[in-house]
Amino acid sequence: MKIENFRVYSGRNIYSHKKCIKLCVDLEGYSNIATKDINNFNDRLLQIIPDLKEHRCGIDERNGFVKRLNEGTYLAHVCEHIILAIQNSLGIDVAYGKAREIDGDKYYIIFQYIYKNTAVESAKVAVELINSLICGKYFNTEMYRKMLKDTLKGEELGPSTKAIIDAARRKGIPVMRLGDEGSIFQLGYGKYSRIIEATITSNTKATAVDISCDKIQTKEILYNQCLPVARGGVVKNPLELLFKAEKIGYPVVLKPRYGNQGKGVYVNIKNEKELISIYSRLSKTYDQIIIEENIEGKDYRVCVIDGKVVAVAEKILPCVIGDGVRTVRQLIEKLNRDDKRGEGHEKPLTKVKIDNELKACISRNGYILDDILNNKQKLVLRESANLSTGGEAIDCTDDISQENIEICERAAKAIGLDICGIDICCRDIQNSLNEGGAIIEVNAAPGIRMHHYPSTGKSRDVAGAIVDMLLKDIPKDGMPVVSITGTNGKTTTTRLIGHVLKLKDYHVGMTTTGGVYLDDKCIIKGDTTGYDSAVSVLTNKDVDAAVLETARGGIIRRGLAYDLADVAVITNITEDHLGIDGVNTMEDLAYVKSLVGEAVKKDGYVVMNADDKMSMTIVNNIKSKLIMFSKDKYNSALRENIRLGGYGVYVNNETIYIEKDNEVLPIINVGDIKITLGGKLEYNIENSMAACAALVGLDVDYDTIKLGFKTFECDGRFNPGRFNMYNVNGIKVILDYGHNIAGYKAVISGLNNLEHRRLIGIIGVPGDRTDESVKKVGEISGESFDRIYIKEDKDRRGRKEGEIADILKLGVLNSGFDKDNLEIILDEKSALEKAIDNSKEGDLVIVFFERSEPLIDLIRNRIKGSKLKAESQAVV
Repeated sequence: MKIENFRVYSGRNIYSHKKCIKLCVDLEGYSNIATKDINNFNDRLLQIIPDLKEHRCGIDERNGFVKRLNEGTYLAHVCEHIILAIQNSLGIDVAYGKAREIDGDKYYIIFQYIYKNTAVESAKVAVELINSLICGKYFNTEMYRKMLKDTLKGEELGPSTKAIIDAARRKGIPVMRLGDEGSIFQLGYGKYSRIIEATITSNTKATAVDISCDKIQTKEILYNQCLPVARGGVVKNPLELLFKAEKIGYPVVLKPRYGNQGKGVYVNIKNEKELISIYSRLSKTYDQIIIEENIEGKDYRVCVIDGKVVAVAEKILPCVIGDGVRTVRQLIEKLNRDDKRGEGHEKPLTKVKIDNELKACISRNGYILDDILNNKQKLVLRESANLSTGGEAIDCTDDISQENIEICERAAKAIGLDICGIDICCRDIQNSLNEGGAIIEVNAAPGIRMHHYPSTGKSRDVAGAIVDMLLKDIPKDGMPVVSITGTNGKTTTTRLIGHVLKLKDYHVGMTTTGGVYLDDKCIIKGDTTGYDSAVSVLTNKDVDAAVLETARGGIIRRGLAYDLADVAVITNITEDHLGIDGVNTMEDLAYVKSLVGEAVKKDGYVVMNADDKMSMTIVNNIKSKLIMFSKDKYNSALRENIRLGGYGVYVNNETIYIEKDNEVLPIINVGDIKITLGGKLEYNIENSMAACAALVGLDVDYDTIKLGFKTFECDGRFNPGRFNMYNVNGIKVILDYGHNIAGYKAVISGLNNLEHRRLIGIIGVPGDRTDESVKKVGEISGESFDRIYIKEDKDRRGRKEGEIADILKLGVLNSGFDKDNLEIILDEKSALEKAIDNSKEGDLVIVFFERSEPLIDLIRNRIKGSKLKAESQAVV
């Protein structure tokens, strides 16, 4: 088996609504060989990965996969299960996968992932394992497992970040990772989004973080606010150290001025000798060291969110209890075998690491690692109770006194942190800190693991409180997202929706085949209907409404950039792009488009064309509410949707109506919709109905919809490249992006409604259409135009020069078209120039263009030249 390529889907996609990876493999001659027929394959596989015995497979019973192995299954299917099993063995909860044949030995394998790099490496290991089983070679399980654990460690989310993300998703807030690596996430979209990195947020003040990182400055600010702090200060040399220790009085504490996670903290230092020894050790690592009084009592962590105490935990020092048999080292090993303990932050508790600080701590109590502790004898392993160094936590949220709550809230406000962890020391959290207790530190970016997973007591939803704080000033539904797909009409519908929303004072981010727009400004030109373009809108802090044209290619290549839309629009599903990316039939195409309709909020709307038969085949895939539109008020699908309590949008007596619950309201006469050219462009009536339905789904008032439709022009400013008309010395020239069979039919139908002497077509089709589709466009053109110029796109999409033109020519001539009125000019600008030169006043020239800018420049120069010539003649 050989890996050919990967494709990563970080959002909903055509294979799953979960994140997944598509792995393309070559079975290298093994496509028809079952694993039961490969010597010792199944037995060795189950020995190496016994967890596969638990896989239910399609049989949906325990040992289902083993049953399939014994019956005879194939390498791609086995590889899928191995990849999932490897991820499961690392503690990653994934279950979805499938394998499908592409052609012969070529297969694709789909598998769910949470951590991309780990998943990709798991796939590589799975293929390596399969090859070793086929060849009978040794497979170094432990080596690969260590490599995968190291990979996972490098990208796994910390517990605080994960808790906040999980809390956001429970509350229906979309979450986006910013960048492929790192732990910076965006909650929500656009203007209403907030950024988190662990418990640092986009609202966290940098100055407050700087203050909290400086223990001396923190102490001074708190002291000035009459809050209880431990006496002490910075020491610069051993002499000053001894002097301040004498002044404070033993025992004392030494710690770095700038430190975190309890690193370098030594408490209960009882004499000069011990003090000098520890200071000497610390000064080798830290530039500035603090000495302060040792406050007697228990260590507590108080979590303050948005100025309010939300959780309190007592921090318990890591320790071991002797049994009279085991050494200290063995007791630590036993402690670390607890299933709740893991490396770093991977589990509720952290393993106790044997290092110099631990050795120093037990040494001060008269022990070394190889000593045996007496039965029930307790030995503290560290003088810091942080979870990150092996400590535990007991929830005390219900025990803290009101006075201490007020002290902690005042401290958080004094430092200026929106999220902070306040370390305090006192004998009892129920008694006032002013009675022998003190605030030891105020921490920015506090870990919240101890509050979510206390060793004893109630779990506190600190992450939920953080999310609530971040989103408290944001509208309940966040930023509206509209996604538009279909074969024809997507761009016009997208632009019309965006135009109306701008009238409602939204700052609209829009993706189209013409570029990405922020309100009326195009920030990048091109076909921007895919994943990355949508991300640019969803992450823009000025945008408070997203209108996303979502094309077939982008869906297939990367899936959806957003989680769930408020409204989805499927304009129609007609023949286009067949034979590409595994989309070979109309049913395949409908399946791809269906994803947009499926990815909608439960209380959102999906807009569908009741007149389009192929669109109606996917209605049952839609779980959200439906809005149907139709040119016929009696359309059966539309009437049924209205009967069930849904909206219907339709044309009757040249007027667009909205109907729901026996209420019928007229919106606008089609003749008043500018892009219909007085009702002559029937396909733009359909696009207007689609846009109207989407705006109804967004609860836009009908007067604004009407105003928007009256002010959205069919020109290069509002709708560039869509039936834009120019008058060149009495010759009408129209530019349109029509590029498929349905597009040609719709545009030609509109042309026939316009006054003209002759219809002249400059035709072309993108190279990635099927020969039959290209030929059909030629036939339609031959039946419709009086004169034809055939051109080709610069981007031939894999075709040879002249290949598409020859197929179009064949189609044109098949229609019985007079070959004397047909000419091939491959460059579209040259073809337009020739067409204008050979046209007369009253003729109508249509260009189905690839790139509009050169054509517009040509037209403007011709118009300018005509004006100059007329002015010159007038002077004479």
